[in-house]
Amino acid sequence: HIETSGAYEVTGNWDWFCLSPKKFKAPHESAFVAADELKIIVFNSSDFDFALQSAQKVNPNCHLFLQPEWSKKELMMPIIIDFVKQNPKWRITLQTHKYMDIP
Repeated sequence: HIETSGAYEVTGNWDWFCLSPKKFKAPHESAFVAADELKIIVFNSSDFDFALQSAQKVNPNCHLFLQPEWSKKELMMPIIIDFVKQNPKWRITLQTHKYMDIP
């Protein structure tokens, strides 16, 4: 298992590949191909467009997740919930380590 922003070409064999791309450095095309899971961190409303654009590049069986950025979770969670209701292929995930106070 690996979780990565996918900024560099994918090498090796992975049982599970989680792609968590960043807007400021586009993932290598091989990361989209390898992705079993796409996780987009939602900091502001423009991240939904980024999520939809990224989802078009992964295979149809890739699991799609949105995760509120920790410092904006109270503001963004209701918006994420509304988005998922309108886009049921997407799911919500949380930074559970933050809730457990694990750095």
